[in-house]
Amino acid sequence: MSEAVLKIRNLSTSFRVSGDYYAAVDDVTLDVNKNEVLAIVGESGSGKSALALSLTKLHNPNYTRVEGEVLFGDKDLIMLDESELSSIRGGHISMIFQDALSALNPLLRVGSQIDEVLFYHTKMDAAQRKAYTIELLHSVGIVNPELAYTQYSYELSGGMRQRVMIAMALSCKPDLIIADEPTTALDVTIQAQILDLLRSIQKETKSSIILITHDLGVVAEMADRVAVMYAGQIVETASVWDLFANPQHPYTRSLLESIPNMDDQVERLHVIQGMVPPLHLMPRDGCRFSHRTPWVPQHIHETTPTLHEVGPGHYVRCSCYKEFSFEGRGGQVEAGTNAKGSEI
Repeated sequence: MSEAVLKIRNLSTSFRVSGDYYAAVDDVTLDVNKNEVLAIVGESGSGKSALALSLTKLHNPNYTRVEGEVLFGDKDLIMLDESELSSIRGGHISMIFQDALSALNPLLRVGSQIDEVLFYHTKMDAAQRKAYTIELLHSVGIVNPELAYTQYSYELSGGMRQRVMIAMALSCKPDLIIADEPTTALDVTIQAQILDLLRSIQKETKSSIILITHDLGVVAEMADRVAVMYAGQIVETASVWDLFANPQHPYTRSLLESIPNMDDQVERLHVIQGMVPPLHLMPRDGCRFSHRTPWVPQHIHETTPTLHEVGPGHYVRCSCYKEFSFEGRGGQVEAGTNAKGSEI
């Protein structure tokens, strides 16, 4: 079994709404293994980004409560103070934010922002830091790194800004990279380039990557293992092959069913009814996806859903997966087929 570089245990992150706290991340337990790309997938509002920011305590503590354990080596990151966390953020765990324009400081030149990371986490002198920064910018595919070094973030294209964010994340050769929607708002060609870059970097550096995304195409291309998140909970985890070949949870199957398939002659794509409820209205008992499958009898859901191992390393929350079928259809998805029933 692979050694875990990060162990998340019973992690809950609650936000204050009208004086009360509501969990956006609810009792999540996950391992991130060395040299692994773990994708966390789900709709907007499922809790993916809240989970990512919780791992290094980047939420505003004035209206956020984080409980549980995030074990990195022999340290529980949740228990560390800000000075201790600062030695880990950027140096051992780095993050690629989904909006590079907001994440980069518009008042500082690109080179200065990467230089700052190196200043805090390495013993390089100024000349060494500049040379290394230019080398980093070149390594992430920026054609004229000397010019980019002197530019401000607003002078760069979206793709170049994202490359700068990746260069910054890689600067100290971290053990773990958290990539939160790294291809958001980029056109398809640039998305492909960024994914190719992340893949090549992961192979070269052997860093682990947590990839936060709602794009199942990105998951299929990048991930080794997948955790499907809905309403703050992990509802299914499996290897990427098992997840696409044999999806089990109704939510996972619904996500896959909504993907266009060139082999299917259908007039309309599958649409998941309803939406992820807001925090203060989110059901806390029973299967949280049940209100979006009203045709499914309530008795097939567990009162307190737990994760069940349905295969080696393949876990599913709630026993409703055993009897679930789409509205107007009978039968189950057989092993070795995807959600649309075509062989993989």
